[in-house]
This record gives sequence, structure tokens and C-alpha cells, in this order.
Amino acid sequence: MPPRILHAVTNVAHYTDPAQPTGLWLSELSHAWDLFARQGYAQTLVSPLGGPSPLEPRSLEWPNLDSTARAWLADPKRMDLLRHTTAAGDIRAQDFDAIYFTGGHAVMWDFPGSQPLQHITRDIYERGGVVAAVCHGYCGLLETLLSNGQRLVQGRRLTGFSWREEVLAGVARKVPYDAEALMRERGALYEKAWLPFVSKVVVDGRLVTGQNPQSARATAQAVARQLG
Repeated sequence: MPPRILHAVTNVAHYTDPAQPTGLWLSELSHAWDLFARQGYAQTLVSPLGGPSPLEPRSLEWPNLDSTARAWLADPKRMDLLRHTTAAGDIRAQDFDAIYFTGGHAVMWDFPGSQPLQHITRDIYERGGVVAAVCHGYCGLLETLLSNGQRLVQGRRLTGFSWREEVLAGVARKVPYDAEALMRERGALYEKAWLPFVSKVVVDGRLVTGQNPQSARATAQAVARQLG
């Protein structure tokens, strides 16, 4: 049986102000999906609530809309997958070998508080599976506890969208918290590239994280290597 990948995507469509849209950063999904598809992996989309996963408008603009994201937009079957994601509460964690948390600022609102996603993550990890996140996807790991009560991220090397990148992206006043700072508070050994918006991937055992959208392809490659 080929490895089975669970891609976590958001249900949130806007910042605190409903007039300011956000959502899934499409290329963070499309790069991984394409790479895993070429490997023959089985793939499923999950979200905290199920149903539609909105797209971050800025991810659909030049230069963020790359060839993989354009191909996804042009494929009705793949777009239909984003309209009908499976609710996390309906997922059997034992059916998957890895969970891959995608980003977009929207996940800062719905990933951390999703207990079903936390339970799936813990189960996959404790069964020897891979836990991965790219960009803001690492917000999905903020509250995940292992069976022994320890935080999954405690004492672990990882990366994710940095506060400096939030400032440079012009959204520091829109986001609900500083994810980098919260990770450090939770005992994570946070790392980031010297320069913002360049690819960086951190692998700590079966925990694989990428810093930003530019890291999506390399993060997926690292996951594939972990799965052999």
C-alpha cells in the first residue's frame, strides 16, 4: 500500500475584519500534492469543520501564482476537492501515514483550537508517522499534546512564518498573535533563514517544517524522503 497523506487546510475566509479576505495559500498545497501524486501516494484533504476551503487572494496573484497553482485552478476535479473537504472529526487517524499542515494566514484562527486535528496529529506521530507543516501551517502544532502530556513541539527544532516576514508582508497588525513567539514559549527550538522569504526547511526526526511559501516544494521533498 502506498503512503497515505492527509493535507490539512483552513475553513476561514477572512481576517478579524470580514472585509479583509484570506484563506489557503494555494501553492503550499499544490506543490506538495503534485510531488506526492508523482510518488503514487494516496492523498486526502481535511479541514477543521469540513466543507469549503477558501483561497487567499494574494496567493492567486503574480508572482505567487506559480505553475502548480495555475494548474490546480484549471482543474475542476481538484477545485471540487477544496469545496468538499472532510471534517477532521470524521477522519480515522490510523488510515494515514503523514499529516501535512498547509498555510495561509487563515489557519491562525482555526488550526490551533481544532482538537480533532490535534488528536489526528498525535496519533499519526505516535504510530511512527510524519508530521509536517509549511509556513503558517505550524500554528496547527501549537496546542498538540502527546499521550504523556508533553507538547509535541517542546524541545524540537522547527520553523514557520517568522514575525519579521509578517511585518514585511504588511499584516503584523492584522494577525491574532505572533506565532514565532508562541512557539518559543512552548519550548520549540525555532529557527529561521537569515533572509526573509527564502526557502528553509527543518527536519527533526519525523517532524518536518518549512518557513514560508518559498519552502513548499522542499518541505514536500523532505516529507517524501521520510516516507522512503
